[in-house]
Amino acid sequence: MSSSTPAPAAPRPVRVLLVEDDELMRRSFAVALERYGYRVTTAADGLAGLERFRAESFDLLILDVMLPGLDGIGLCRGVRETSPVPVLMMSARGDGLDVVAGLEAGADDYVVKPVDTYVLVARIRSLLRRATYTPAPEPGQLTGDGPPPSEGTPLVFGDLTIDTGGLEVSVAGSPVALTPTELKLLLEFAAHPGIVLERHTLLRNVWDYGWDGDSRVVDLCVQRLRRKLGRDRIETVRGFGYKLRR
Repeated sequence: MSSSTPAPAAPRPVRVLLVEDDELMRRSFAVALERYGYRVTTAADGLAGLERFRAESFDLLILDVMLPGLDGIGLCRGVRETSPVPVLMMSARGDGLDVVAGLEAGADDYVVKPVDTYVLVARIRSLLRRATYTPAPEPGQLTGDGPPPSEGTPLVFGDLTIDTGGLEVSVAGSPVALTPTELKLLLEFAAHPGIVLERHTLLRNVWDYGWDGDSRVVDLCVQRLRRKLGRDRIETVRGFGYKLRR
């Protein structure tokens, strides 16, 4: 009697919560994403979206800014109270205050409507890569003035400690909760301590933008990191970018 190796289990579909009040757009986005293999749950307003989020488990949220009842900004804040799940905001006003408010509330990225399905899927894939990011030690990476650390060696910068193996961050011994984007941005700084990183470099390495995107996503994510790590940890070098102080 011959034995056979069982086939590997199929990967679990990525679960997406889409909160959009426009019925036509909601259906259109849901159908398009399902064609790419995503399992989409929808809600038509912010309160319903928050209830769905609390009742089920999702890998990524797509939130329209303008929602009845509870808008996308308030919904994002409610999500961030308990979860670092990746959040992509959709705005009909790309140069308005909506974008800034959404990023300040904890969103990882945004797209402007109308948005091409290809662009939307590319942003989703980028967010999911950040959520499952595993850093590799880089040659010449420094901890203070010491030698390059081995894989998993904590990086220490003053009272800031970054466990690169467990992907955990603490300040003065107290754990700090970071979203996947905030964590990847911090790891990018930690891989180049004391070196100025330009905004377009951070857009490429952290947000996976192959072009010079909106630098506000960098600036506002840095602001969120400063609130969590201390305002003096990441220094602004005017006209160039940012650097992590050793």
